[in-house]
Amino acid sequence: MLVGLQGSGKTTTVGKLARLLQKQGRRPYLVPADVYRPAAIEQLQILGRSLSLPVHQSQSGQDPVEICRAARLVARDRNCDTLLIDTAGRLHIDAELMAELGRIKGEINPAEILFVADAMTGQDAVAVADKFNQDLAVTGVVLTKMDGDARGGAALSIKKVTGRPIKFVGMGEGMDALEVFHPDRLASRILGMGDVLTLIEKAEAVVDQKQAAKLVEKMRRDAFTLEDFRDQIRQIRRMGSLEQLMGMIPGMNRLKQMGNMPKPDEKELGRVEAIINSMTAEERRRHEIISAGRRQRIARGSGTTINDVNKVLKSYAEMVKVMKKMKGKGVFGAPPSPGGKKRKLPKGMFR
Repeated sequence: MLVGLQGSGKTTTVGKLARLLQKQGRRPYLVPADVYRPAAIEQLQILGRSLSLPVHQSQSGQDPVEICRAARLVARDRNCDTLLIDTAGRLHIDAELMAELGRIKGEINPAEILFVADAMTGQDAVAVADKFNQDLAVTGVVLTKMDGDARGGAALSIKKVTGRPIKFVGMGEGMDALEVFHPDRLASRILGMGDVLTLIEKAEAVVDQKQAAKLVEKMRRDAFTLEDFRDQIRQIRRMGSLEQLMGMIPGMNRLKQMGNMPKPDEKELGRVEAIINSMTAEERRRHEIISAGRRQRIARGSGTTINDVNKVLKSYAEMVKVMKKMKGKGVFGAPPSPGGKKRKLPKGMFR
């Protein structure tokens, strides 16, 4: 059961949490119990379709308690093992809202009541968290919008006031942008020291171990093509925004503060991918055949300029040179094991 004020990101967090559980082999059932906010039910239905997960058929005007009661029965019939309830919120805490949430809790007796707080609200979230905890006895906290300017200092106060653990942090709009909370890693981000462990986990989540083994073998044989270059760009884009990823590298925040590091252009990777996609399969495999006339055609097809195409080919050529030097030093000595295991949620994350 997810609770919180309106605009804190509850509905999106339900989708993200469902995605996280789905990757762990669970079978979530999404329940839209917010019958007041316009399009709240439709929003969760759209998220459910994007994740190929079932969503309860709620209707505006229904009693939220009845919705949850019926959803639990349907979830059992559909062999779903986790009920995720998106509850209503208000702009401010009021007695009517808390009474409704109390009735849902009494009827469903959820194993987890997660308070969703917008990290951008700062210390204002602390008093709200305290009130929700007093009335509902929340079991944990989710901090959303942690990819913004807020560094998460409110997390320390919320933990101190409520005594409840912070279990997840939302780091973006995508359905994969929900991270298990690690206090030491957040402390490193607050202090501008980066977060290498989370960066590694993000890489592990998007890298296919068998494909990685094939890529190493291609590098060993000097067979790295523009298609492989494009695949690497796609993996980077799946990991999240460039600015967020760079913020996880130690020292990067310091460089940003000193003004020595330009802001990464998020659209640049998209342009590079569009340029490579505008090439023929033969051109992607044998870049040396891309003549001036072909470059002009590729630029037209990708909506870019010939200069942009030249930059991509130059970057690719420089990458190939670096790989040859690394090969000479024995960097690609042994391929990675294809039997890598997926990380699972820590024990006790869900009671």
